[in-house]
Order: sequence, then C-alpha cells, then structure tokens
Amino acid sequence: MIREIGDFQTIWKYESESTMKLFALLNEATFNTVVHPKIRTLRNLAWHIASTPIEMLKLAGLPMSGLNHEDEAPLNPQGIIDAYEIAIAQVNLNVPKWSNADLLDKVNMYGENWTKGTVLDVLIKHQAHHRGELVMLMRLQNLPVIGVYGPTFEEWKQIGMEPQV
Repeated sequence: MIREIGDFQTIWKYESESTMKLFALLNEATFNTVVHPKIRTLRNLAWHIASTPIEMLKLAGLPMSGLNHEDEAPLNPQGIIDAYEIAIAQVNLNVPKWSNADLLDKVNMYGENWTKGTVLDVLIKHQAHHRGELVMLMRLQNLPVIGVYGPTFEEWKQIGMEPQV
C-alpha cells in the first residue's frame, strides 16, 4: 500500500518511464495485428495502459483531464506516446493535491471501497500487469522489448551472461 505521496511519486516515475520506453518500441506494422481473438491488439492494450491513469484517478476524485479512456485508441504508436505523456503530466500535477492523511480516505472504486492509497497502489500494479502483457504481445510479433525488473534474453547476452530459457 502507498502510505506517502512521495513514495508514490518515486515509484510512479520509474514505472511511467519504463512504460514510455516500451511504447517507444511499438511500430505501425504490428500495431493492429490480432494474434488471438481473446487478446487485445498492441494498439488497444497500449491505449488501455495510457488512458487508465486518467480514468482511475478521476474516479477517485482527482480533477484529471486531457483524454478519455472511452475514446477510440490512437491510430499510431506516436498517438499512444502523446496520450501517455498527457496522463503522466496529469498524475504528476494532481496526485500531490492529496495529503498523506488523505491516502487513508475511502472512495468507491468499481463497486468496492478502497483507500486512496490503495488506488495509487493498484494504479501502479495495473500498469505493470498490462505492461507484461504488452511485452508478450511484442515478443510474439518479433519486436524488441526492454527489461523492467530484470534483463531480457537479449540483455543477458549484452552483459556477457548466458540467458535463462
């Protein structure tokens, strides 16, 4: 659980920068490829990741603006990057409007009562979860990926170690 705004800001900075690095590796050739009928396209999954911070924090009571998660996903990877930059800026601007004490306040989130600290915690975990899905989809389409919490297959080789398979 997030107990202090400063802790969230530190974690959010790393997580959002990692997401942005991954978005930068998307390309138009694979953006709308359907790899399985029950799996989102890179376009729709990236849009979900990019737009959720606005949707979730607005639902929690912060004055978020700039994009609407219900809008159609941008048509190209740069549109995702532009939208996510808006989301990052909105998070950085609005989350500090809450005090550390506010993080214990409860809000209705998706039919449940969560503390605002839980909202921030879930926001980070939600992004990490879907970023993992994005990496797998990118791998299936032979796109490069980055290691976020540890090296990728290619990064193991770059540091002179045998990749684990």
